[in-house]
Amino acid sequence: MRVLIQRVTQASVAVEGRAVSAIGPGLVVLLGIGEADGADDIEWLAGKIARLRIFDDAAGVMNRSVVDAGGDVLVVSQFTLMASTHKGNRPSYIRAAAPQVAVPLYEAFVRELELKLNRRVPTGVFGADMQVSLVNDGPVTIWMDSKRRE
Repeated sequence: MRVLIQRVTQASVAVEGRAVSAIGPGLVVLLGIGEADGADDIEWLAGKIARLRIFDDAAGVMNRSVVDAGGDVLVVSQFTLMASTHKGNRPSYIRAAAPQVAVPLYEAFVRELELKLNRRVPTGVFGADMQVSLVNDGPVTIWMDSKRRE
């Protein structure tokens, strides 16, 4: 699994011009699911995201997690995070999991994150053509890959 995490002051998702989800201050998590991903990837990433200290403390140092800061988390499926650009100029998405594999993992990831955060996690619509709006705060943007554990 790969995630691109952005600290935001606000974010929203629309599908066909209709608002689907919105959050205030917190994190937007763009989630790519690979064909080899499973429960251990979900557990590791959800835990890292919940504990990631990228919110300022009273001294202005990034020392608080989204839980500590009382922020929201919005999860949006993003198969293009699994792109391979190794060959040619057209990205290959062959490593992205097929929907019949990805959807249950996506749903399990959201449930695990809800458990770690002890709150509901709004989402986009899996497989839909979504318009994601956000105001990146900082900007703070972090990429993680559960296979590399970095």
